[in-house]
Amino acid sequence: MPSRHRTLGLVLRILATGLVSLALLVGLAGSLLAGRAPAPSVASVGSAEPVPPLPVATPLALLASEQPIADAAEKALPAVVNISTRRVHRVPSSPFGGDPLLRRFFGEGGRPRHGVPRQSRSLGSGVVVDSSGLVLTNNHVVADAEQILVTLHDGREFEAKVLGTDAPTDLAVIRLQGLSGPPLSALKLAVHKEPRLGEIVLAVGNPFGLAGSVTMGIISAKGRGNVGIVDYEDFLQTDAAINPGNSGGALLDLNGDLVGINTAIASRSGGNQGVGFAIPADLAADIMDRLVERGVVERSWLGVSIQPFTASLAKGFGLELVPGVLISGVQQGSPASRAGLQAGDVVLAFGQEMVSSPSELRNIVALSPIDQKHGVKLIRKGKPVELNVKLELKDSNIIKNDTYVNISKSPLDGCSLENLADTDQLRRRQFRLDTELRHGVLVSEVEPGSRAARSGLQNGDVIVEVNGLEVKNIKSINMVIDGLESGLVVLVRRGEASLYIALG
Repeated sequence: MPSRHRTLGLVLRILATGLVSLALLVGLAGSLLAGRAPAPSVASVGSAEPVPPLPVATPLALLASEQPIADAAEKALPAVVNISTRRVHRVPSSPFGGDPLLRRFFGEGGRPRHGVPRQSRSLGSGVVVDSSGLVLTNNHVVADAEQILVTLHDGREFEAKVLGTDAPTDLAVIRLQGLSGPPLSALKLAVHKEPRLGEIVLAVGNPFGLAGSVTMGIISAKGRGNVGIVDYEDFLQTDAAINPGNSGGALLDLNGDLVGINTAIASRSGGNQGVGFAIPADLAADIMDRLVERGVVERSWLGVSIQPFTASLAKGFGLELVPGVLISGVQQGSPASRAGLQAGDVVLAFGQEMVSSPSELRNIVALSPIDQKHGVKLIRKGKPVELNVKLELKDSNIIKNDTYVNISKSPLDGCSLENLADTDQLRRRQFRLDTELRHGVLVSEVEPGSRAARSGLQNGDVIVEVNGLEVKNIKSINMVIDGLESGLVVLVRRGEASLYIALG
């Protein structure tokens, strides 16, 4: 009997322990399902005071609890305006005269024949940057407008006058006319404040005419160039929703500082797909000051053809790959020519700024003053060189080249060549060759899909240099290829521009 009592007591203790464990497991599961961690017991942490449960909060919830998003939006909204423009277009005269049957057949719908004006309207955004009535926006928002109407956040409306526009950066400055009522709220451009990659930003504007809309995202990339939107690009890329009507609006950080002017989107549908672009505050402020002061932006000129310095080109030149920009041509009589810059130089820095892409160098040169010398640090045939250049103003700026792409693995495979000296005038006109170009090898045909085509060679290119050696005819090219130990780098003339291509 005593042994049965002991056995029964042991079973009861085991069951009690199991029930306690089950209760603890149920409590833990309930805590996890409720989205929080279980509160440790006093005994488990060895403390006389109970430990509060640890909240499981998302970054967005943490941000919302501290209200930085609402504070930034509240600061910005009064300074972001709606811009409505009216443009007048003239209908071309009909080639079908007054015959209603022909007009109806060719879809003219009975419109007047003789250039009767038609009106169109467009909507965009802008940012008040000075309480005197200065508004910064995009050039494409106000270009060719015959009337500009600005609506403030509080509902007041004013006509505006264009002070200056700059199509190469897509910026414009307008001034409100006949101001009345309470003082204007304004946002200052946050110059010298470098946004961080991944930093949270807000886009404020009037998408689809919906005034005062705020969206949130991050800085997804910086220094975006070669996008093909405008000539001078240095965009901030963001996934904050930007749609038609947001153009010219504000891009803010969580302090409410104006870090950019929203400009464009990359989209296949016409709506937001998570890739938007804004002009950074530093560039916008520089252009705005020039427009306010002179009404136009005069750009400095260096006189070079430039392209990215890629790994394949570095290998072909026998150089280490460094961040820089390759000079593929120097115009005679240009500031670059007088300073001693040469094709094949790899520019590392201009003035006090390092450069790693053609767009960076192009932007720095364009906005650098012409009344002083600028230091240029470069690599020439593997050795560091420093030069000084004095820029000029010129209408035609730096020649832009296509981005170099190299997939070729065999030199000049897939192209037909002919000596330029043997090319008659008819073929010169056919390929639109420079009349002053006398020596070199004409690429008369490139087989589509061939290695030469994939390397970037095109019909009409003239090879003037191979691996740093001047080319006069096909024989000189063959001599280089016969003794080839590494990659092949050719310098070609394409129209008025020059371009290095690696064929290694």
